[in-house]
Amino acid sequence: MNRKSPHKIGKGMIIAAWVVLLGLLTMYFSGVLDRQYNPNQSVQVRSDPAGDVDVVLKRNKFGHYVTSGKVNGVPVEFLVDTGATDVAVPERLADRLGLERGQATRYRTANGVVTGYRTRIDTLSIGPLQLRNVAASISPGMGDMDILLGMSVLKNVEFTQRGNELILREHSP
Repeated sequence: MNRKSPHKIGKGMIIAAWVVLLGLLTMYFSGVLDRQYNPNQSVQVRSDPAGDVDVVLKRNKFGHYVTSGKVNGVPVEFLVDTGATDVAVPERLADRLGLERGQATRYRTANGVVTGYRTRIDTLSIGPLQLRNVAASISPGMGDMDILLGMSVLKNVEFTQRGNELILREHSP
């Protein structure tokens, strides 16, 4: 009969405990880093007595406004970019979202002139804010970055920056 000594069992239990501890620490700190990059994973909503609804975004530690939202019902992350004309979607993400490539177009970006493809987003939402038929572009050179939330969305909402908050409100009819 082959019996393991208590010393070997104890050593195995210590190793298993360390593996579990390291796994839990990795999960915890991964969440901390995610929240530092996107402090708006759960969108904050405020309403006033008149019934207006505001989406309040917190600035991340890098000074940007990143938020969770949806494109055609699929969860995504947006980076607010007032310098972008349209919503800019990385090519791989556009494929996953089922966005169709339209006409090839040249865009001037901070990284120079690039070629992208016009497309339309059926629905784009951030919390209770929902826009339909939004002009967008598919950008092959973006890699796996967030979707840039450009002026094709921002022109349809009122936005105000106060301190470390960006407040988005639907235009009143």
